[in-house]
Amino acid sequence: MASLKERIIQVLVDDKLISQEQLGQALKTQHDKGGQLSEILVKSGLIDEDKLFIAMSKVFLKPSIDINRFKINPEVLKIIPANICRQYQLIPISKLGDTITLAMADPLNILALDDIKSLTGYKINPIIADLRKIMQAIGEHYAESSSKAIIEDLIQGMDKLDDIQLVSQIKEAEISVDELGRLILQAPIVSFVDKTLADAVNRKASDILIEPQETKLRIRFRIDGILQPLRENPKSMIALVVSRLKVISGLNIAEHRLPQDGRFKMKCGEREVDFRVSVLPSSFGEKVAIRILDKAQVKLALDSLGFQEKAFSDLKECAMRPYGMILVCGPTGSGKTTTLYSLIKLVDKPRVNIITVEDPVEFQLPGINQVNVHSDIGLTFAAALRSILRQDPNVIMVGEIRDSQTVDIAIKSALTGHLVFSTLHTTTAGAAPVRLINMGIEPFLINSAVSCIVAQRLVRVLCQKCKQAYELKDDIAEKLKLRLSQDGPYMFYRPKGCAGCFNSGYSGRTLLVEVLLLSPKIKGLVMNKAQEHIIKQAARQEGMQTLREDGIQKAMRGITSLEEVLRVSAADQ
Repeated sequence: MASLKERIIQVLVDDKLISQEQLGQALKTQHDKGGQLSEILVKSGLIDEDKLFIAMSKVFLKPSIDINRFKINPEVLKIIPANICRQYQLIPISKLGDTITLAMADPLNILALDDIKSLTGYKINPIIADLRKIMQAIGEHYAESSSKAIIEDLIQGMDKLDDIQLVSQIKEAEISVDELGRLILQAPIVSFVDKTLADAVNRKASDILIEPQETKLRIRFRIDGILQPLRENPKSMIALVVSRLKVISGLNIAEHRLPQDGRFKMKCGEREVDFRVSVLPSSFGEKVAIRILDKAQVKLALDSLGFQEKAFSDLKECAMRPYGMILVCGPTGSGKTTTLYSLIKLVDKPRVNIITVEDPVEFQLPGINQVNVHSDIGLTFAAALRSILRQDPNVIMVGEIRDSQTVDIAIKSALTGHLVFSTLHTTTAGAAPVRLINMGIEPFLINSAVSCIVAQRLVRVLCQKCKQAYELKDDIAEKLKLRLSQDGPYMFYRPKGCAGCFNSGYSGRTLLVEVLLLSPKIKGLVMNKAQEHIIKQAARQEGMQTLREDGIQKAMRGITSLEEVLRVSAADQ
C-alpha cells in the first residue's frame, strides 16, 4: 500500500497541480535541506496553500472546514493545553456529549489521536483544516485565553490583599512607592505587561496606547496607522501597569504630576525591539504612549518605500549631489524619518562624514554619528547644528526644522558645500517655499540652497490574499475628477478581510509621494513669493505627479484602496 506522502504526490500530479519537473525540484530540495515536502512546495511558489489543502482532503477522505468561519467556544479550548495543540498541529473546535471535534492538519496521525484520547478521556472526531490557519487559530484563541487568565489571576491576587484593594478607591499618588514596587514584581502583572508588548510586536503595531478612564483601563494598538481597540481592563490595574512600565523604562514611579519619557528594549524571538515610552498625567491617572521601534519591520532602502519611477529618479539625482538641501514634508506619522534614514543609507560611504541631529534618535544607524537633542540643557537643533559644522561633515541630517534659527543655519550649511536633509511640517511640496519665506528666509536663499522638496503620506496596503476587484462607476470617477485612460473600465480594489490580515483587509503601508524640483520656472515663482497653488500648478505642468495622482495609480494597480487615497490626500485643483 502506498504511503501517505506517495498518495498526496499522486493526487498533485494527477490533478495537474504540479508537474513532474516541479515535483523533482521539490524532492531534491527536501533531500538536500530536509523539511516537509508540503512546506517546500508552498514556500518555493510551486503551489498555493489552498490547492494543496484540496489535494490533502482527497487523500485523507475526511470532511474539511475553514477555521476562520468557525466560532470556537472558549470552554472547549480548556480541554486540550496550548502546547499539545502546537505539538500535534490541531485545535479543538466543538464538543458534543463525550465526543470532541478536532481540526487537524493530519487527521490520520494515529499517535496524536491516541494521545488526545488518553489525555482527555473523550472520543475524537477528526476533520481536516489548513495547517497555517490552525496555527493562527492556536495563537489567537489561546493567546486571548491566556490574557484573560492573567487578568483574572491579577484581580484574584488583589482581592486576597486588603491593602491592594484600595487601588480602586484612592488616587494613584496615595499608594506608597514601596507597596507599588512590591506589587509590580509579582508574576501576574509582569506577565500581563510582557504579553501586551509581545502581542503588539507580533501584530506589527507601531504604537501602544494605555489610557486610564473613569471606570476602566483601555488598551489600543495602532496598526498600519489606524487605532484598534485591544481590550478593556479593570480600573484597579491602572497603577500597577503604569508603574511596571515606568520601572522597565527607568522612570520615577513616585512622580505622578509631571510628564516623563524613557526607553527600554525587549527580546522578541531572535531580535531586539526598542520601545520609546511617554507618560502623561491625565484626569483618571497616567496615560502611557509606547512607540515600537522594530528594525525588522523598517525598510531603509529608498526603492522599497513606494516611490514611482520618475519621483525616485528625481530624488536620487538630488541626493547624489555634493551639496544642497532636500526637504521632506508631511504631517506627524507620515514616514518622514524613515525617508531621511533611507537617504542617509543611500549616500553612506566610507569617505563620507555623516552627522545627524534628532529628537529623539529613533534607530541607531551603523557608522553614522547621531546626536540626540536635549532642549532642557540647551542642546537644541540650532545649538547642535553650530557644533556639527565644526566637525567637518559632508552630510547633515536635521530631524526637524522647528524655528527660524534652525532653518537659517541649515540653509547656510547647504550654501557652504554641505548636503542637508531635513523635514518640515507642510501639507504639500508647493507649500514648503511659502512656509520658509514666512519663517524669515529670503527667496533667493531658498532658490540657491534647496534642490528638491518631497511631500508624502502613508496609506495602508491591501492584503494581497483577500482583496477584491470592482469597477468604479463613471459618474463617481467624474465626481472625483479622475483623469484616467478612457480605454476600458475603471478597475479598483477593495479590502475584504481574512485571517492573514486579522480581518482588516490591509497588511502593511506604503508611501504616496510628490517630488517638487526647483526648476528655473519654480525658482521664478519663489522669487515672486507666489502662493502654494500657483507653484503646484506650475510643477504639474512640468511633470510633477501629485499625492492624489500617485495614490490613484497605486489604487488601480491594487496596491491600496481608493478609500485610503481619498482619506490622506486632497483633491487637485
